[in-house]
Amino acid sequence: MDWQRTAEASPARAVPDLPPAIAPNRAPATGAWREGDPVGDRRFVSVGDVPLESGETLPGVRIAYESWGELSPARDNAVLVLHALTGDSHVRGPAGPRHPTGGWWPGVVGPGLAIDTDRWFVVAPNVLGGCQGTTGPASLAPDLVEWGPRFPFLTIRDQVAAQLAFARELGIERFAAVIGGSMGAMHVLEWAITAPQAVERIAVLAAPAATSADQIAHNAVQLEAVRADAAFRGGAYYDAPDGDGPSRGLALARRLAMLNYRTAGELDERFARSWQSGLDPLGGGGRFAVESYLDFHGNRFTRRFDANSYLVLTEAMNSHDVGRGRGGVAAALARIEAASLVLGIDSDRYFPLTGQREIAALMPHSVHGPDPVVVSSEYGHDAFLIEDDAVGEALRTLLAA
Repeated sequence: MDWQRTAEASPARAVPDLPPAIAPNRAPATGAWREGDPVGDRRFVSVGDVPLESGETLPGVRIAYESWGELSPARDNAVLVLHALTGDSHVRGPAGPRHPTGGWWPGVVGPGLAIDTDRWFVVAPNVLGGCQGTTGPASLAPDLVEWGPRFPFLTIRDQVAAQLAFARELGIERFAAVIGGSMGAMHVLEWAITAPQAVERIAVLAAPAATSADQIAHNAVQLEAVRADAAFRGGAYYDAPDGDGPSRGLALARRLAMLNYRTAGELDERFARSWQSGLDPLGGGGRFAVESYLDFHGNRFTRRFDANSYLVLTEAMNSHDVGRGRGGVAAALARIEAASLVLGIDSDRYFPLTGQREIAALMPHSVHGPDPVVVSSEYGHDAFLIEDDAVGEALRTLLAA
Protein backbone atom coordinates (compact mmCIF):
# COMPACT_ATOMS: atom_id res chain seq x y z
CA MET A 1 0.00 0.00 0.00
CA ASP A 2 0.97 3.60 -0.42
CA TRP A 3 2.73 5.26 2.48
CA GLN A 4 4.17 8.39 0.80
CA ARG A 5 1.31 10.38 2.23
CA THR A 6 2.44 13.99 1.94
CA ALA A 7 3.54 14.03 -1.68
CA GLU A 8 0.63 11.95 -2.92
CA ALA A 9 -1.96 14.04 -1.10
CA SER A 10 -0.71 17.21 -2.81
CA PRO A 11 -2.88 19.00 -5.38
CA ALA A 12 -2.65 18.12 -9.06
CA ARG A 13 -0.84 21.30 -9.98
CA ALA A 14 2.05 20.28 -7.69
CA VAL A 15 2.76 17.11 -9.68
CA PRO A 16 5.82 17.87 -11.81
CA ASP A 17 6.74 16.54 -15.21
CA LEU A 18 8.77 13.37 -14.89
CA PRO A 19 12.44 14.40 -14.67
CA PRO A 20 14.85 12.47 -16.90
CA ALA A 21 16.93 11.65 -13.79
CA ILE A 22 14.31 9.19 -12.59
CA ALA A 23 13.21 7.71 -15.89
CA PRO A 24 12.71 3.93 -15.57
CA ASN A 25 15.73 2.94 -17.68
CA ARG A 26 18.05 4.95 -15.41
CA ALA A 27 16.85 3.57 -12.08
CA PRO A 28 19.22 1.36 -10.08
CA ALA A 29 18.87 -2.42 -10.27
CA THR A 30 17.40 -2.30 -6.77
CA GLY A 31 16.31 0.38 -4.33
CA ALA A 32 17.10 -1.87 -1.37
CA TRP A 33 19.30 -0.82 1.51
CA ARG A 34 22.59 -2.70 1.02
CA GLU A 35 25.51 -3.53 3.27
CA GLY A 36 27.80 -0.50 3.41
CA ASP A 37 24.99 2.01 2.82
CA PRO A 38 24.52 4.72 5.49
CA VAL A 39 22.72 3.23 8.48
CA GLY A 40 20.76 6.31 9.48
CA ASP A 41 18.34 5.69 12.36
CA ARG A 42 18.27 1.94 11.79
CA ARG A 43 19.34 -0.47 14.47
CA PHE A 44 19.83 -4.17 13.97
CA VAL A 45 19.06 -7.35 15.91
CA SER A 46 20.09 -10.87 14.93
CA VAL A 47 17.39 -13.42 15.71
CA GLY A 48 19.11 -16.54 14.37
CA ASP A 49 17.40 -19.14 12.20
CA VAL A 50 13.66 -18.80 11.57
CA PRO A 51 11.66 -21.99 10.83
CA LEU A 52 9.05 -21.40 8.12
CA GLU A 53 5.62 -22.89 7.55
CA SER A 54 6.91 -24.46 4.33
CA GLY A 55 9.27 -26.65 6.35
CA GLU A 56 12.33 -24.66 5.28
CA THR A 57 14.49 -22.72 7.70
CA LEU A 58 15.75 -19.23 6.88
CA PRO A 59 19.23 -18.97 8.41
CA GLY A 60 20.88 -16.03 10.14
CA VAL A 61 17.93 -13.63 10.10
CA ARG A 62 18.55 -10.00 10.99
CA ILE A 63 15.82 -7.47 11.78
CA ALA A 64 16.28 -3.75 11.16
CA TYR A 65 14.23 -1.46 13.38
CA GLU A 66 13.84 2.02 14.78
CA SER A 67 12.54 3.10 18.17
CA TRP A 68 11.35 6.23 19.98
CA GLY A 69 10.77 6.95 23.65
CA GLU A 70 12.12 5.06 26.67
CA LEU A 71 11.32 1.55 27.83
CA SER A 72 10.05 1.67 31.40
CA PRO A 73 11.88 -0.25 34.17
CA ALA A 74 8.91 -2.63 34.29
CA ARG A 75 9.05 -3.05 30.49
CA ASP A 76 5.30 -2.51 30.32
CA ASN A 77 5.04 0.49 27.97
CA ALA A 78 6.25 -0.99 24.67
CA VAL A 79 4.14 -0.42 21.55
CA LEU A 80 4.90 -2.36 18.37
CA VAL A 81 4.05 -0.53 15.13
CA LEU A 82 3.94 -2.72 12.02
CA HIS A 83 4.15 -1.27 8.54
CA ALA A 84 2.25 -1.86 5.32
CA LEU A 85 3.51 -3.54 2.14
CA THR A 86 5.95 -0.88 0.95
CA GLY A 87 6.73 0.71 4.30
CA ASP A 88 9.71 0.15 6.57
CA SER A 89 10.96 1.01 10.03
CA HIS A 90 11.16 4.76 9.36
CA VAL A 91 7.88 5.75 10.99
CA ARG A 92 9.01 9.30 11.76
CA GLY A 93 12.00 11.41 10.84
CA PRO A 94 13.22 13.24 7.75
CA ALA A 95 14.30 11.88 4.40
CA GLY A 96 17.96 12.04 3.49
CA PRO A 97 20.92 10.02 2.28
CA ARG A 98 20.19 7.41 4.95
CA HIS A 99 16.42 7.18 4.43
CA PRO A 100 14.96 7.56 0.93
CA THR A 101 11.70 9.06 2.21
CA GLY A 102 10.44 10.79 5.32
CA GLY A 103 8.62 8.91 8.05
CA TRP A 104 5.28 7.42 7.06
CA TRP A 105 3.23 8.23 10.24
CA PRO A 106 4.63 11.49 11.66
CA GLY A 107 1.18 12.81 12.53
CA VAL A 108 0.33 9.80 14.70
CA VAL A 109 3.60 8.74 16.36
CA GLY A 110 5.55 11.31 18.34
CA PRO A 111 5.60 13.50 21.48
CA GLY A 112 2.05 14.42 22.47
CA LEU A 113 0.49 12.59 19.53
CA ALA A 114 -1.92 9.65 19.58
CA ILE A 115 0.94 7.21 20.06
CA ASP A 116 2.76 9.47 22.48
CA THR A 117 6.49 8.77 22.57
CA ASP A 118 6.72 10.66 25.87
CA ARG A 119 4.65 7.84 27.37
CA TRP A 120 5.22 4.83 25.14
CA PHE A 121 8.36 3.06 23.95
CA VAL A 122 7.56 2.66 20.26
CA VAL A 123 9.33 -0.01 18.21
CA ALA A 124 8.98 -0.40 14.44
CA PRO A 125 10.76 -3.29 12.67
CA ASN A 126 11.20 -3.73 8.94
CA VAL A 127 9.31 -6.89 7.98
CA LEU A 128 11.02 -10.19 7.14
CA GLY A 129 11.45 -10.28 3.37
CA GLY A 130 11.67 -6.49 3.22
CA CYS A 131 14.41 -4.43 1.67
CA GLN A 132 15.40 -1.77 4.20
CA GLY A 133 17.80 -3.67 6.43
CA THR A 134 15.87 -6.79 7.46
CA THR A 135 16.82 -10.09 5.82
CA GLY A 136 15.19 -10.27 2.40
CA PRO A 137 15.91 -11.23 -1.21
CA ALA A 138 18.47 -8.41 -1.64
CA SER A 139 20.40 -9.56 1.46
CA LEU A 140 23.46 -11.75 1.23
CA ALA A 141 22.81 -15.47 1.69
CA PRO A 142 25.34 -17.66 3.55
CA ASP A 143 27.31 -18.03 0.29
CA LEU A 144 27.74 -14.20 0.25
CA VAL A 145 25.61 -13.85 -2.88
CA GLU A 146 22.23 -12.14 -2.81
CA TRP A 147 19.35 -14.48 -2.07
CA GLY A 148 17.48 -13.23 -5.13
CA PRO A 149 15.08 -15.86 -6.51
CA ARG A 150 16.39 -18.41 -3.99
CA PHE A 151 14.68 -16.57 -1.16
CA PRO A 152 11.98 -18.82 0.30
CA PHE A 153 8.24 -18.28 0.15
CA LEU A 154 7.00 -16.50 3.27
CA THR A 155 3.60 -16.34 4.94
CA ILE A 156 2.25 -13.68 7.26
CA ARG A 157 2.71 -16.20 10.07
CA ASP A 158 6.38 -16.65 9.17
CA GLN A 159 6.89 -12.91 9.40
CA VAL A 160 5.22 -12.81 12.81
CA ALA A 161 7.44 -15.68 13.98
CA ALA A 162 10.44 -13.48 13.12
CA GLN A 163 8.84 -10.53 14.95
CA LEU A 164 8.29 -12.68 18.04
CA ALA A 165 11.95 -13.69 17.98
CA PHE A 166 12.85 -10.01 17.59
CA ALA A 167 10.77 -9.09 20.66
CA ARG A 168 12.52 -11.77 22.69
CA GLU A 169 15.90 -10.37 21.71
CA LEU A 170 14.75 -6.95 22.93
CA GLY A 171 13.64 -8.50 26.20
CA ILE A 172 10.00 -7.52 25.72
CA GLU A 173 7.63 -10.28 26.85
CA ARG A 174 4.38 -8.35 26.48
CA PHE A 175 3.49 -5.34 24.36
CA ALA A 176 1.08 -2.75 25.70
CA ALA A 177 -0.20 -2.54 22.13
CA VAL A 178 0.49 -3.94 18.68
CA ILE A 179 -0.71 -1.60 15.93
CA GLY A 180 -0.66 -1.87 12.16
CA GLY A 181 -2.47 -1.04 8.95
CA SER A 182 -3.01 -3.03 5.75
CA MET A 183 -0.34 -5.76 5.68
CA GLY A 184 0.75 -4.58 9.13
CA ALA A 185 -2.79 -5.24 10.40
CA MET A 186 -2.54 -8.80 9.09
CA HIS A 187 0.51 -9.19 11.31
CA VAL A 188 -1.40 -7.67 14.23
CA LEU A 189 -4.13 -10.30 13.95
CA GLU A 190 -1.55 -13.09 13.85
CA TRP A 191 0.21 -11.68 16.90
CA ALA A 192 -3.04 -11.68 18.89
CA ILE A 193 -3.94 -15.23 17.82
CA THR A 194 -0.47 -16.83 17.92
CA ALA A 195 0.77 -15.21 21.13
CA PRO A 196 -2.26 -13.86 23.04
CA GLN A 197 -0.25 -13.63 26.26
CA ALA A 198 2.20 -11.23 24.58
CA VAL A 199 -0.38 -8.60 23.55
CA GLU A 200 -2.47 -6.35 25.80
CA ARG A 201 -4.15 -4.27 23.06
CA ILE A 202 -4.34 -4.45 19.29
CA ALA A 203 -5.31 -2.05 16.50
CA VAL A 204 -6.35 -3.59 13.19
CA LEU A 205 -6.52 -0.84 10.57
CA ALA A 206 -7.88 -1.41 7.06
CA ALA A 207 -7.31 -5.15 6.63
CA PRO A 208 -9.48 -8.27 6.29
CA ALA A 209 -9.38 -11.55 8.21
CA ALA A 210 -8.39 -13.31 4.98
CA THR A 211 -7.26 -12.06 1.58
CA SER A 212 -10.09 -12.48 -0.93
CA ALA A 213 -9.96 -13.88 -4.46
CA ASP A 214 -10.54 -10.38 -5.83
CA GLN A 215 -7.60 -8.98 -3.87
CA ILE A 216 -5.36 -11.87 -4.89
CA ALA A 217 -6.34 -11.28 -8.52
CA HIS A 218 -5.32 -7.61 -8.34
CA ASN A 219 -2.05 -8.64 -6.70
CA ALA A 220 -1.42 -11.28 -9.36
CA VAL A 221 -1.47 -8.67 -12.13
CA GLN A 222 1.15 -6.63 -10.25
CA LEU A 223 3.36 -9.69 -9.77
CA GLU A 224 3.17 -10.49 -13.47
CA ALA A 225 4.10 -6.89 -14.35
CA VAL A 226 7.37 -7.34 -12.46
CA ARG A 227 8.14 -10.81 -13.81
CA ALA A 228 7.37 -9.78 -17.40
CA ASP A 229 10.12 -7.15 -17.37
CA ALA A 230 13.00 -8.56 -19.44
CA ALA A 231 15.45 -7.04 -16.95
CA PHE A 232 13.94 -9.16 -14.14
CA ARG A 233 16.12 -12.08 -15.32
CA GLY A 234 14.19 -14.54 -13.21
CA GLY A 235 15.03 -12.50 -10.12
CA ALA A 236 18.82 -12.63 -10.61
CA TYR A 237 19.35 -8.97 -11.56
CA TYR A 238 21.55 -7.59 -8.76
CA ASP A 239 24.78 -7.92 -10.71
CA ALA A 240 23.41 -7.52 -14.22
CA PRO A 241 26.21 -6.59 -16.66
CA ASP A 242 24.39 -3.45 -17.77
CA GLY A 243 23.40 -2.51 -14.21
CA ASP A 244 19.76 -2.52 -15.24
CA GLY A 245 17.05 -4.04 -13.04
CA PRO A 246 13.31 -4.57 -13.52
CA SER A 247 12.48 -0.94 -12.84
CA ARG A 248 9.89 -0.72 -15.60
CA GLY A 249 7.98 -3.73 -14.32
CA LEU A 250 8.21 -2.59 -10.70
CA ALA A 251 7.05 0.92 -11.61
CA LEU A 252 4.11 -0.53 -13.51
CA ALA A 253 3.18 -2.71 -10.52
CA ARG A 254 3.25 0.39 -8.35
CA ARG A 255 0.97 2.27 -10.75
CA LEU A 256 -1.51 -0.60 -10.70
CA ALA A 257 -1.42 -0.74 -6.90
CA MET A 258 -2.05 2.97 -6.52
CA LEU A 259 -5.33 2.62 -8.39
CA ASN A 260 -6.45 0.35 -5.54
CA TYR A 261 -5.08 2.57 -2.79
CA ARG A 262 -6.84 5.76 -3.88
CA THR A 263 -10.36 6.42 -5.16
CA ALA A 264 -11.92 7.32 -8.49
CA GLY A 265 -13.53 10.36 -6.88
CA GLU A 266 -10.23 11.69 -5.57
CA LEU A 267 -8.45 11.24 -8.91
CA ASP A 268 -11.32 12.88 -10.79
CA GLU A 269 -11.40 15.79 -8.34
CA ARG A 270 -7.66 16.35 -8.40
CA PHE A 271 -6.94 15.86 -12.07
CA ALA A 272 -10.16 15.75 -14.10
CA ARG A 273 -8.95 15.80 -17.72
CA SER A 274 -6.19 18.32 -17.12
CA TRP A 275 -3.18 18.16 -19.40
CA GLN A 276 0.36 18.14 -18.02
CA SER A 277 1.86 20.41 -20.66
CA GLY A 278 0.68 23.27 -22.82
CA LEU A 279 0.51 21.07 -25.88
CA ASP A 280 -2.81 20.21 -27.48
CA PRO A 281 -3.87 16.75 -26.20
CA LEU A 282 -5.38 16.01 -29.62
CA GLY A 283 -2.12 16.83 -31.31
CA GLY A 284 0.04 14.55 -29.18
CA GLY A 285 3.30 15.38 -27.42
CA GLY A 286 1.94 15.68 -23.92
CA ARG A 287 0.26 13.65 -21.20
CA PHE A 288 -2.80 13.80 -19.03
CA ALA A 289 -1.86 15.00 -15.54
CA VAL A 290 -3.08 11.77 -13.95
CA GLU A 291 -0.75 9.77 -16.21
CA SER A 292 2.23 11.88 -15.16
CA TYR A 293 1.18 11.49 -11.53
CA LEU A 294 1.24 7.70 -11.82
CA ASP A 295 4.50 7.76 -13.77
CA PHE A 296 6.24 10.00 -11.28
CA HIS A 297 5.34 7.93 -8.25
CA GLY A 298 5.81 4.59 -9.99
CA ASN A 299 9.29 5.50 -11.11
CA ARG A 300 10.24 7.09 -7.80
CA PHE A 301 9.19 3.85 -6.09
CA THR A 302 11.96 1.98 -7.93
CA ARG A 303 14.53 4.19 -6.13
CA ARG A 304 13.52 2.89 -2.71
CA PHE A 305 12.25 -0.66 -3.18
CA ASP A 306 13.38 -4.04 -4.46
CA ALA A 307 11.45 -6.02 -7.06
CA ASN A 308 12.09 -9.40 -5.43
CA SER A 309 10.93 -8.04 -2.08
CA TYR A 310 7.77 -6.76 -3.74
CA LEU A 311 7.05 -10.29 -4.96
CA VAL A 312 7.83 -11.94 -1.63
CA LEU A 313 5.75 -9.51 0.43
CA THR A 314 2.79 -9.49 -1.96
CA GLU A 315 2.70 -13.29 -1.98
CA ALA A 316 2.84 -13.25 1.83
CA MET A 317 -0.24 -11.00 1.82
CA ASN A 318 -1.95 -13.47 -0.50
CA SER A 319 -1.30 -16.19 2.10
CA HIS A 320 -3.22 -14.27 4.79
CA ASP A 321 -6.07 -16.24 6.33
CA VAL A 322 -6.35 -16.24 10.11
CA GLY A 323 -8.73 -19.19 9.94
CA ARG A 324 -6.39 -21.48 8.03
CA GLY A 325 -5.77 -24.60 10.12
CA ARG A 326 -7.70 -23.10 13.05
CA GLY A 327 -11.25 -24.12 12.31
CA GLY A 328 -12.15 -20.99 10.38
CA VAL A 329 -12.08 -17.24 10.92
CA ALA A 330 -14.57 -17.15 13.78
CA ALA A 331 -12.73 -19.81 15.78
CA ALA A 332 -9.40 -18.07 15.21
CA LEU A 333 -10.63 -14.63 16.26
CA ALA A 334 -12.25 -16.12 19.36
CA ARG A 335 -8.74 -16.86 20.64
CA ILE A 336 -7.91 -13.17 20.91
CA GLU A 337 -7.59 -11.93 24.49
CA ALA A 338 -6.43 -8.36 23.79
CA ALA A 339 -8.56 -5.24 23.95
CA SER A 340 -9.19 -4.58 20.27
CA LEU A 341 -9.75 -1.70 17.87
CA VAL A 342 -10.91 -2.44 14.32
CA LEU A 343 -10.90 0.51 11.90
CA GLY A 344 -11.93 0.74 8.27
CA ILE A 345 -12.36 3.41 5.60
CA ASP A 346 -15.68 3.95 3.86
CA SER A 347 -14.03 4.56 0.47
CA ASP A 348 -11.49 1.70 0.63
CA ARG A 349 -11.71 -0.31 -2.59
CA TYR A 350 -8.67 -2.50 -1.82
CA PHE A 351 -9.77 -3.87 1.57
CA PRO A 352 -13.44 -2.83 1.76
CA LEU A 353 -15.36 -2.32 4.99
CA THR A 354 -16.96 -5.76 4.73
CA GLY A 355 -13.67 -7.24 5.92
CA GLN A 356 -13.43 -4.98 8.97
CA ARG A 357 -17.09 -5.55 9.81
CA GLU A 358 -16.49 -9.29 9.87
CA ILE A 359 -13.53 -8.92 12.21
CA ALA A 360 -15.23 -6.46 14.56
CA ALA A 361 -18.34 -8.63 14.87
CA LEU A 362 -16.22 -11.61 15.93
CA MET A 363 -13.77 -9.81 18.24
CA PRO A 364 -14.38 -10.87 21.85
CA HIS A 365 -12.94 -7.70 23.46
CA SER A 366 -13.58 -4.80 21.08
CA VAL A 367 -13.37 -1.36 22.69
CA HIS A 368 -15.94 -0.07 20.18
CA GLY A 369 -18.44 -2.92 20.28
CA PRO A 370 -19.43 -5.18 17.38
CA ASP A 371 -18.90 -2.57 14.66
CA PRO A 372 -15.63 -1.14 13.36
CA VAL A 373 -14.67 2.50 13.67
CA VAL A 374 -15.39 3.91 10.21
CA VAL A 375 -13.30 6.76 8.86
CA SER A 376 -15.02 8.78 6.15
CA SER A 377 -12.43 9.89 3.63
CA GLU A 378 -11.90 10.61 -0.05
CA TYR A 379 -8.47 8.97 0.07
CA GLY A 380 -9.53 5.33 0.01
CA HIS A 381 -7.24 2.70 1.48
CA ASP A 382 -4.49 5.24 2.13
CA ALA A 383 -6.73 7.17 4.51
CA PHE A 384 -5.33 5.39 7.55
CA LEU A 385 -2.02 7.10 6.75
CA ILE A 386 -3.54 10.47 5.94
CA GLU A 387 -6.53 11.07 8.22
CA ASP A 388 -4.44 11.67 11.35
CA ASP A 389 -7.20 13.21 13.45
CA ALA A 390 -9.75 10.45 12.97
CA VAL A 391 -7.23 7.61 13.23
CA GLY A 392 -5.49 9.27 16.16
CA GLU A 393 -8.74 9.67 18.10
CA ALA A 394 -9.49 5.96 17.73
CA LEU A 395 -5.98 4.99 18.81
CA ARG A 396 -6.16 7.26 21.85
CA THR A 397 -9.34 5.45 22.92
CA LEU A 398 -7.64 2.09 22.56
CA LEU A 399 -4.50 3.12 24.43
CA ALA A 400 -6.61 4.48 27.27
CA ALA A 401 -8.44 1.16 27.66
